[in-house]
This record gives sequence, C-alpha cells and structure tokens, in this order.
Amino acid sequence: MKAMSVILKNVMNSIWHAFNALTSDKSGVVVKSRLKVLTANIGTLLDLYGVEKGLEHYRSTKCLNFGHYSYYLQREVFSSLPDNISIAALRDYEEKIDEVCWLVCKKHYLSREHPVFSDVCVYKLFRIFCLLADLIPQTEEIYQVLLHTSECASVASQFVTSLGLQWDASDFESLAAVIGSFRFPTFLAVMETKYSGAGKTDQAGVEEAVHEMYQTFLYDVLKKGMLYKRGYLLPTLKEYWFVLHPTELSYFKSQNEREQCGSIPLDPQCRVDVSPPTNSNSTRDRTRFVLNTNDRTFEFATMDHRTRLQWISSLQTAISYSGLREGYQRSQANRRRRLRDAEILKISEENRRRTSQIIDMEQTRAELQAEKMARLAAETQAKELEEIHKEEERRLQELEDVRRRLEKLLEEETQAKRDEEIVRNLQARVLREEWEKREELEQLQEEQRLLLEQEREKRIEFEKKQRDKELQLQDAIDRLRQLEEERLQLDQELNIARDKILLSEKSKEVLEAKLRVISPQIREPDRIRRALSFMPSTKERPTHIQVRGAKSFRSKGQQNAES
Repeated sequence: MKAMSVILKNVMNSIWHAFNALTSDKSGVVVKSRLKVLTANIGTLLDLYGVEKGLEHYRSTKCLNFGHYSYYLQREVFSSLPDNISIAALRDYEEKIDEVCWLVCKKHYLSREHPVFSDVCVYKLFRIFCLLADLIPQTEEIYQVLLHTSECASVASQFVTSLGLQWDASDFESLAAVIGSFRFPTFLAVMETKYSGAGKTDQAGVEEAVHEMYQTFLYDVLKKGMLYKRGYLLPTLKEYWFVLHPTELSYFKSQNEREQCGSIPLDPQCRVDVSPPTNSNSTRDRTRFVLNTNDRTFEFATMDHRTRLQWISSLQTAISYSGLREGYQRSQANRRRRLRDAEILKISEENRRRTSQIIDMEQTRAELQAEKMARLAAETQAKELEEIHKEEERRLQELEDVRRRLEKLLEEETQAKRDEEIVRNLQARVLREEWEKREELEQLQEEQRLLLEQEREKRIEFEKKQRDKELQLQDAIDRLRQLEEERLQLDQELNIARDKILLSEKSKEVLEAKLRVISPQIREPDRIRRALSFMPSTKERPTHIQVRGAKSFRSKGQQNAES
C-alpha cells in the first residue's frame, strides 16, 4: 500500500474531529476559510507549502462537507508524499497530524465538570480512540467516528487491570447495551467516572496506566520486562530492561527507559529458539533462549520458565509482524474490524434466512388454509359439476361436430392457399418475364435512339456537303460565264487581228507590185523578197491554233457547267 494511503487512512479519524470542531452548526459542512488554516498546518507538517490555495477553486461552493474535504486531502496533499517512507517516519507524521487536530478540537473535550484525567492523558486517550474507532457515514454529508463496544471493552479492561482493579465484564455489557457505539466524549466520560478508580488510585498511577496503554497501542509495545543478556565480548549475563516492538528489541539500563544501551532489529528472517542444554543443572540454564538474526545470535535468560515462554511467544509475534507497512495494533484493530464486519454480515444473513423461513412458513400456512377452503368448495361444487357433466357431454359432441367442420374448412383453406401460392408463383414468373421484355424493349429503344442520333448526324453532314457542292456549282457557273465573256472578247480580238492580217497582205501585194514596176533593177531583190517572206499570211497555222485553243477551252467550261 502506498504511504499516502496509509497515512491518510490512519489520521482520518483525528482529521474528522478537527473538521467537526470547525463546524458552526450540525449541518456537517465547514467554510473554506477555516479549512485553509487546517490544510496549511497539515501541509507544513508534511513539508508541503501552499496546498491550501487549491481550496478556493475546488468545487464552486463556499463550504465543504467531510467527504469532499477528505477527497481534496487525498488528491492535493497526501498524494505528493513518496512511497518509500519508513514505519518510524509514518508514525512521526501521524503523531504530528494528530497533535494539530487535537489543538483544533481539544477545547470541546477538555472542558468537563469533574475531570480525573490530565490534559496529557486525555490527548493520549484521544489518539487511542482515533486508532481503534471507525469512520461511519450517517448521511451523504454527515459522518461520525464511533468506537465499537468490543474495542471499548478491550481498552477499559486493560486500563482497569493496569490500575490493579477487578474488571467486571457483565457490568460493562449492560452499560454497552444502553449506550451502543461510543463517541469520544462518551468514551472519556465512561473511563473517568466508572473505570478510573477514583478514590482508590492516585493520579500518578492513572497517568502511568494511560501511558502504558498509549505505548501499547500507538507505539506497538508488545512486551516490557527485565531480561538477562549475554555480552558479545564478555560471555557473562547482564540484566537489562527490554522493550519489544514488531521491528526491534530495545534494551535500557533501567526501567525508566532513559538510557538506551542498544537495539536489535527484527525481520521475518529472524528466529527464536530454546537454548541448548548444558552440563550445568542451574535454574538459569533452564530459562535461557536465543534470538537468531542475520548478523549474530543473541542469548537471553529469564527468572522463571513462565516468563521465558511469554518472551518467546512475544518475540515470535513481533517477528511475524515485522514486515508489515502498518503497526501491529493497527493491523490487529483492522483484523478485528473485518471480523466484526464478517460477523455482522453473518448475522444479517442469518436474520435474512430466518425471515425468509418465517415468510415461507406463513406462506405454507396460508396455502394450507387456502387448500382446505378450496377442498370444501370443491366438494360443494362436485354436485353441480355432476349435473353439468351431461350438459358438457352434449356440448362436447356439438364441439366435436364443429371441429370436424372446421378441419374440413381448414383443409379447403389449405388447398386454397396452395392454389393461391401457385397463382402467385405464376404471377411472379409472368411479372419476371414482363420485366425481362421491358428491359429488352428499353434496350431496343436505346439502340433506336442511338441509330436516330447517328442518322441525324449523317443527314447534317450530307446537307453540309450538298451546300458545299452547290457553292462549288455556283462558282463553276460564274467561272463559265466569265470564260464565255473572255471567249467573246478573244473572238473579237481574233477578228480584228485577222482583218489586220488581210490588210497587211493586201499592202504587201501592192508593194510588191510597185516594186516590180518602179525598180525592176534593184540589186537585191532576193533579200527584199526574203524579208517580205517573213511576214505572216492569213493562212498560217498560228491563227488556227489560237482558234482551236479557244474552242477547247470553251468545251472544258461547258463540261464543268454541265457537271
């Protein structure tokens, strides 16, 4: 268990007393301003500072109940403690926190009419009460720290025995039956008025008895007494005052426990044995025992055999509880608490079982009475049933006839359902075929639509080509008209050229005639004749070639126009 959980669990009862002392009424809540002082003091004892500042923002209320405050302490204060804290440090923290809580709440417990215990004794009884008591919720916001009657009887009997008085268990049982669970003021009043031995014991004896109980419960003192211890260097027996704790065996020079001579640490590996016999027959040899530890073996001796058995038993108990993280008395109190809870659970289960048995018996008795009444009613109704029997037989026969008719109708209905099932199957098949045909039709429609789209595209393309052909034809007609005009113009030019040629030929003939007449003796007639021979005549080939070319050009234009 973590150190945080151990410390908070051990000091929870004392913190409740301080919390309860800070309440202004019986509502079970305390204002945050008062809790800040208590929280700051607890944090200072744990070497934590500023832990009270978080109360201002913890829960948007001005007051806190004990459940909320304990949760805040667990999360914001005690959770900061390390886990590796020794038992001595844990006990020191617990003592300091209990002292702070006692300073807050002591004014409510020290003001008494006839005090017997001193303030120191009351504080020690307060710590013993907080160790053994239980924190019990009364409501959702109100808690109480109560001491069970068995724990109160244990403390009171030990206290009375320490004072040398006689313990009366029956008297305490009658008192506990009236009181029930003990709160601390009630516990303190009972210890002072009934078991303090007023008038029989002096104040020193009372304080010594309270101190002995305080040492036993708070510091886990299992046993005290004188023992003889053999020395390590000098093998002689020397008498010391020993105090046994679960974790160590301390020894002092005297009973006042002021000068400690040493201590022997105890752990689960230690062992207690009876000392082996020697050749000597002295009484001291018969009362010896040894304590085996990890470091060495210690030899002790007692005054008598009974004391030796007591010390051996106490040492074995201390060794068995030496490895616990909590104290011996606290573990014993927790064990007794678990046993009480188990006993309460057992008693509640027994009561529940008995209640269940009583309820079952009452139910059985009621069932028997009801069965008796039912039997009487059955006897009175038997005659009526006998008279009704014949009527029922007749009605039974009618019902049998009705049953036959119903069976026949049921068969007809079954056959009708079969026929209906067949028709439904046929309808389903026809519907399925209709869906298939519809799908085929839709597919054909889709294909037709695609073909129409393609045909429309082809027609658009054909119309485009036709328009292009018409444009080409119009161009060809325009070109043919232009060529026809050009041909007419060329024919005119050809006629003009032909006239010019004819005129030149006539001029040539006239010149030749004149030359023959005027100058017959020209020396170079041949050269003139050759020069004249180069002049074109109307019958030369170029004229015909030009005309034929024009005709061929015209025939090509006509062909284009016709196409």
